[in-house]
Amino acid sequence: MGKDLGVHGNLFGGNMLAWIDEAAGTLASEICRSPNMVTLKIDEVIFKKAVKVGFLIKIYGEVVRMGNTSLTMKIEARKYNVISEEETIVCSTKMTFVRIDESGEPVPIPMMVKEKYEEKLNKS
Repeated sequence: MGKDLGVHGNLFGGNMLAWIDEAAGTLASEICRSPNMVTLKIDEVIFKKAVKVGFLIKIYGEVVRMGNTSLTMKIEARKYNVISEEETIVCSTKMTFVRIDESGEPVPIPMMVKEKYEEKLNKS
């Protein structure tokens, strides 16, 4: 959208970060079976390519670490050309989310979730 673009016609990096945080937080909530996931940390963000009008943005996440109350994911944003169906990585980072209770205190991720991802993480 025009309001998301800078003077050079590229997507603002801050908008990309907001979309990544929202998408990754949603994925963290799904994985941990909790609506109460908050962003703890965003590692170095690398903007690899500009995004112009006409591309869709697809955001992917993969769990790389699971702790007692937190999980860390590798996140990639890709621009998608609807005509050629080509995807190109435009931005990448790692993000850590913490599961909290209604008071904002960290609470454990359910054991069944940890066991599922422990198995996957040990294979890689």
